[in-house]
Amino acid sequence: MFKSGLYTAKFADMYRDCPCCGQEFEPEPGFYYGAMYVSFAFNVAIFIISLLILSLFVKEITMAMMIGVVAAVVVGLLPVIFRWSRSLYIHIFVRYEGPCSEIPKKVHSS
Repeated sequence: MFKSGLYTAKFADMYRDCPCCGQEFEPEPGFYYGAMYVSFAFNVAIFIISLLILSLFVKEITMAMMIGVVAAVVVGLLPVIFRWSRSLYIHIFVRYEGPCSEIPKKVHSS
């Protein structure tokens, strides 16, 4: 789905179509706005896990400590969360058809 490596300046650049089957990766304008909800779920999980880990090692958790830990983890995992969110979101609407060698290539008129 993505053109470049994970931790590069262009981590968000996507192919227009799947090189394997030809499936369009953006079926309509604004398609990936829904991926923000998937990303939100990942970030809530990060917050809860950070809270649990901090509660094991720190006697009193401050708001600044929590914000610092969550911000560092979320910024560090930004490319991963972005890609997972988009991948999961498109998999909700587009059925996986199997390996490249077993599926016909789609042809789009545009």
